[in-house]
Amino acid sequence: MPTPPIILASGSPRRRALLEALGVPFTVQNADVDESLLPGERPEPYARRLALAKAHAVAAEVDGGLVLGADTIVVDGDEVLGKPLDAAEAIRLLRRLRGRRHVVITAIALVDAATGAARVGAEHSGVWLRDITDAEIDAYVATGDPLDKAGAYAVQHAGFRPVARIEGSETNVIGLPLLRLGWVMGASRLR
Repeated sequence: MPTPPIILASGSPRRRALLEALGVPFTVQNADVDESLLPGERPEPYARRLALAKAHAVAAEVDGGLVLGADTIVVDGDEVLGKPLDAAEAIRLLRRLRGRRHVVITAIALVDAATGAARVGAEHSGVWLRDITDAEIDAYVATGDPLDKAGAYAVQHAGFRPVARIEGSETNVIGLPLLRLGWVMGASRLR
């Protein structure tokens, strides 16, 4: 029986690059879902809900295949730090996180579009940003790069290099935990 095609329910170039590096054939169909945090919602359940909602939204629009949804959040204490609304918020977030530890959670969901069967997992990584100077933050924010990233930074940004240390999966911090993905896909004979 042939393996159903993978459909990535994300427009993230970082997730695309990680899947391409694995040699996994896939197509992309961006999911349009409300990403608002519900009152009282805890960080991991929030990320899981969004990953699953994205996968289900795309699964409802396709004629079969395995739909991969993902959502990455940055958590400082109990507070979810999303994508900054503008440059001023990006500066505020980076100043808040510099020189200390926070957690990155990426939830992934795989939905069989033909049956609706789903599998969801989440990965946590501890991240310490280096003690970034205000001038470095200002220069990085001026590039526009942090505006589409949870927590306002990209671990893999060659010019900025904000991270001092990662405890756990680096690909999780980039936006797609490859070991967790292997577990979800390995168990993807969704029934």
